[in-house]
Amino acid sequence: MHRQDHLQFEIYRDRATLGREAAALASRTLRESVDAQGWARAIFACAPSQNEFLASLCETPLPWERIEVLHMDEYIGISADHPASFRRFLSEHLGQEVLDRATVRFLRGDATDPAGECLRYSRILQQGPIDLCCLGIGENGHLAFNDPPVADFEDPELVKKVELDRRCREQQVSDGCFPTLEEVPRHALTLTVPALIAARRLTCVVPGRNKAEAVRATLQGPISTDCPASILRTLPHCTLFIDEPSASLLSP
Repeated sequence: MHRQDHLQFEIYRDRATLGREAAALASRTLRESVDAQGWARAIFACAPSQNEFLASLCETPLPWERIEVLHMDEYIGISADHPASFRRFLSEHLGQEVLDRATVRFLRGDATDPAGECLRYSRILQQGPIDLCCLGIGENGHLAFNDPPVADFEDPELVKKVELDRRCREQQVSDGCFPTLEEVPRHALTLTVPALIAARRLTCVVPGRNKAEAVRATLQGPISTDCPASILRTLPHCTLFIDEPSASLLSP
């Protein structure tokens, strides 16, 4: 176990091991919450970087009927069945058994009134504490769709409409979510930084060489919205899971 400021982080040899260890912490947090209060609420990131983590989590026996599932962002203007929809991603990676048992609350990017949808989802978030938030970090250091130009560590909102920066949109192409940059939506709905970090426990899963620059900025750069994920260094209740490729640019 390593530590940078208040943030704990662990380095694993590969994505599969990283995913299993992060899932073990997440599942333990969910079980403890259910045992203590009869239910649990969890927010999940939707991105290819989360594949191994979500697969391991779904292989773990959990009382999903007592767990409420939320997610943290969605493109504006695409339907739930669009190949790049985060609603579709989460449904496919959790699987039908989990969907049938859990209470799943989707953020609707195709709502006719984006401002109204932000308000609706904010009210859902306010219905009770969030026990677990399972994050990733973007290549530009974003958390959810809080890109550097729009991230606000003191944001008064819980959910907001944002314009995606070019590097974020380019990542969606390199991740295989869209075939061309022109097809990536320019706007999205996202939970804000304060909404994400308010969870009782956070896991942050960041594998891959393409995330090495963001990991270095997160752990060894200034705490600034230039790298929104750097705020994690202020959180003793977050664990960052990285692998050797994503840790490859860290200074000794």
